Amino acid sequence: MKIYKLNILFLIVIFLVSCDIKQKKETELPDVDMAVEVEEGQLPTFDVDWADVNVGTKTKIVEIPKIVVVMEEEEVEIPYIDIDMPDANGNNGDKMEKTEQNIMIEAEVTDVEHNLEIKEIRASGSTLYVISELEEMEKSIGDQKLRVSDQVSINAPELTVKYFIVGKRPDRIFNSRYKYYNTMEEAVSATTNSKTIYSNS
Repeated sequence: MKIYKLNILFLIVIFLVSCDIKQKKETELPDVDMAVEVEEGQLPTFDVDWADVNVGTKTKIVEIPKIVVVMEEEEVEIPYIDIDMPDANGNNGDKMEKTEQNIMIEAEVTDVEHNLEIKEIRASGSTLYVISELEEMEKSIGDQKLRVSDQVSINAPELTVKYFIVGKRPDRIFNSRYKYYNTMEEAVSATTNSKTIYSNS
């Protein structure tokens, strides 16, 4: 029986190999109408059962480069200004309540050491104008940043304080909090009807 089936298969193979196939027609692609209407599709969505994800923070010990500036407390003499102001009606007998506070001005500098000193405090109404001078020194500080400051202590009612610095503004964002002027005359002219209440010329 197996021999019979094998003989039939052998005859079919011989027939296919020996037959002569002739092409009757040329190949032609079907015509396609280019005006095809396409309906809007949709990307498939998948519901994946994978894992619960919680996002938060974790405390770890890592190495972070830092520059540490150590501030030391020292007992020094600083200027002290006591200001008595009349009440809203202009009566000197009823003085306004006063509080003691430090008025401090700072600058952040690079390249060389600087000296920052309060030169004048001027007053106009309820506004104080603190005018300081920033001076470049000769000693280099390399690639470090240095903050220089000066301060006075005042005992006065609540006042608006504006800070002016005479000198070249150092190229640091920290220094954008104050107004800078080229000369003392320019700084003084920026005050309005003010009079000097402190001078360190």
